[in-house]
Amino acid sequence: MSAKVYNTAHEALAGVLFDGMTVMSGGFGLCGIPENLVAALQLSGVKGLTVISNNCGVDDFGLGLLLHTHQIRKMVSSYVGENATFEQQYLNGELEIEFSPQGTLAERIRAGGAGIAGFYTKTGVGTTVAGGKEEKLFDGETHILETGLTADLAIVKAWKGDAEGNLLYRRTARNFNPMIAMAGKTTVAEVEVLVPVGTFDPDQIHTPGIFVQRIIQGNEYQKRIEKRTLRGN
Repeated sequence: MSAKVYNTAHEALAGVLFDGMTVMSGGFGLCGIPENLVAALQLSGVKGLTVISNNCGVDDFGLGLLLHTHQIRKMVSSYVGENATFEQQYLNGELEIEFSPQGTLAERIRAGGAGIAGFYTKTGVGTTVAGGKEEKLFDGETHILETGLTADLAIVKAWKGDAEGNLLYRRTARNFNPMIAMAGKTTVAEVEVLVPVGTFDPDQIHTPGIFVQRIIQGNEYQKRIEKRTLRGN
């Protein structure tokens, strides 16, 4: 078995965590989130975290668990509308927020993983998003400079993975996970199914194992749905 494979989320995070670190967490809403690794982060007691993620889960699940224990100091997100605890901590001055338009956030993460320091975009020009950022004209139109994002730790969730860390995501659970896997100094992946090396057709691999340092097979996935919408008869 590869040295990348760990038995539990707790073991996979051992020696990586420290107070004040930056953590990127995959998923979109509650879809494709690293449930086991988030729970292990909470139990570790690490604090003062800057967390980069599309959102911050819900009050009692996902990254919302870290809010309840006041382990997050700052969130870099594009959407936070489903979490009342998040709102209350922000209004009380307990939580710092850096909002980033969703496409810009995705590109900032992708750029960080690709070693690109920054890029110019029209998104956010003339709004509070542009505050304090360098502006430049391209073809007569104003663009703002956005910086790439990296993290001390990236945690991601995949459907299948092998012992070398090659990952396959399933449908919409692919979302932010592939780009976040590239942007961590240390990337830890959890998968539902762990298969032997050589199982995957190389053309099918979404995240090559070179980006993944540690991997676990998760368990007890709840896979919650934020808002269930049913079609009437």
